[in-house]
Amino acid sequence: MSRTMSMKRKTPGYGLILPVALFGFGGYFAFAAVQGEYGVFRRVELEAERAVLDAELSMLSSEVTRMQDRTRRLSDNYLDLDLLDERARIVLGVARVDEIVIE
Repeated sequence: MSRTMSMKRKTPGYGLILPVALFGFGGYFAFAAVQGEYGVFRRVELEAERAVLDAELSMLSSEVTRMQDRTRRLSDNYLDLDLLDERARIVLGVARVDEIVIE
């Protein structure tokens, strides 16, 4: 009879370790899935950052298009008299007779 009692004493200790360990591993993986490096929160952060970068890319693309247009208008093959007049007045520091200069 002492043999059966000794077996019963060891069983509750081992029976509790496995569920606690499984619960701990499950909790760790659930935490990693939500807040880990590749988790849900990180994905939301990356999508927000992507939206900001997409907006910046479109702004820079329009700026590049504007600069390409101005460069083309100043090239030897194309002469825009208004732009040439503007640049010459800025570089030379002169104004037309009908303009008012405010300093």
